[in-house]
Amino acid sequence: MAKVCDITGKRPQVGNNVSHANNKTKRKFYPNLHKKSFYIPEEDAWITLKVCTKALRTINKKGITPVLREAQAKGYVIIK
Repeated sequence: MAKVCDITGKRPQVGNNVSHANNKTKRKFYPNLHKKSFYIPEEDAWITLKVCTKALRTINKKGITPVLREAQAKGYVIIK
């Protein structure tokens, strides 16, 4: 299962762990993903998406339908 947000396209980023002695080792920063079900009234259906918390805030503000349209235009989400 890929750790990618279905709405924003956020992916893990790469960085360094830096110790007190300034030793650096590679690490990953993962997006804060949650599996969430949304009801789409136009299709009378429920869909399950993996969304980051930033996307959840956007959905709460704008609604699921406009957010899905924007994500589809950007090529992030594919509704079956």
